[in-house]
Amino acid sequence: MKSSLWSAMWALGALAMAVAPASAQDMWKPTKPVTIIVPWAAGGSTDQVTRIVAGELEGALGGNIVVQNQPGASGSIGTKAVLDGPHDGYSWAAGAAQDLGTYIVLGMVDTKIQDWHLYLDVANVAVVGVNANAPYKDMGNFLKTMKDNPDSVTVATAGITSGGHNAIEAIKAAAGGNYKHVTYDGGNPAVIATVSGETMATTQLAVEQAEMIRAGKLRPLAVLNSDPLNLKGYGEIPPITKWIPDFKAAPNYFGIFVPNGTPDEVIAALDAAWKDNIANSKALKDYAENRGAVFAPYYGEDAQKRVQPAISTNAWLLYDGGKAKVDPSTVGIQRP
Repeated sequence: MKSSLWSAMWALGALAMAVAPASAQDMWKPTKPVTIIVPWAAGGSTDQVTRIVAGELEGALGGNIVVQNQPGASGSIGTKAVLDGPHDGYSWAAGAAQDLGTYIVLGMVDTKIQDWHLYLDVANVAVVGVNANAPYKDMGNFLKTMKDNPDSVTVATAGITSGGHNAIEAIKAAAGGNYKHVTYDGGNPAVIATVSGETMATTQLAVEQAEMIRAGKLRPLAVLNSDPLNLKGYGEIPPITKWIPDFKAAPNYFGIFVPNGTPDEVIAALDAAWKDNIANSKALKDYAENRGAVFAPYYGEDAQKRVQPAISTNAWLLYDGGKAKVDPSTVGIQRP
């Protein structure tokens, strides 16, 4: 009797061990370098934060991670390279979720946001920054010039669908007027163009303008948010709602994107790394504080829900502005 009871207990114990979740030591670890493709030029918002996250993940996963810049076609070329490549866990994309979710509307890449596992790191806000010698003294003056003399309002961005382009298009839709769009291969080149005087303004992200604002090379007129932005080392940048009260801006989440079909063990390891390492990363928190970003370490279903407002807003802004090739409603993106 005792022998039978002991055998049953041993069998139950063995079964429990078999179904127990794997420990951190049992998680997937890369056996060769992982490549993260940044589909924008070096120095921009995506490049900056991705290099910090890559360093944190090397320690968490125990392998080498290489960041490779592959700019072109508003970030779609590098993203498509990951989508079309092997989904073996060794090739990831980086960027803004609202870009990834609207490539299909622009006819650039046949993919939806649901085709990817999202690992978010920060949320970014756009700033209307002008050359230090520009005549615009505040946002009201800038908006008036867009209406009265739009040809003089040259705006540098990282291209169609970039955070900067989305920002100026949203301003145009809300306040009227127009501008001359000048595109570059990334946020950093767009900012440098404004500093050098090639353009009068840029509407790229705060993280890309922060150093030039602190140095007095750019003058920030407004942040595209309902709250002011307190930039460390500079001070307060007023919200655009001071001039456009009904302006709506959804958070622009950035992160690393892994295509569906990637082995489950890779996804499980990344989930654990985001929960245990990225969510507690001092380096990433410091970056967000110093550059005017919001710390946002989300993944899984939570990440998918958080990015939907920006994707919806951006997709319909592009469609209503005549820049989209596909009706967003036909690909499951409902009007906000």
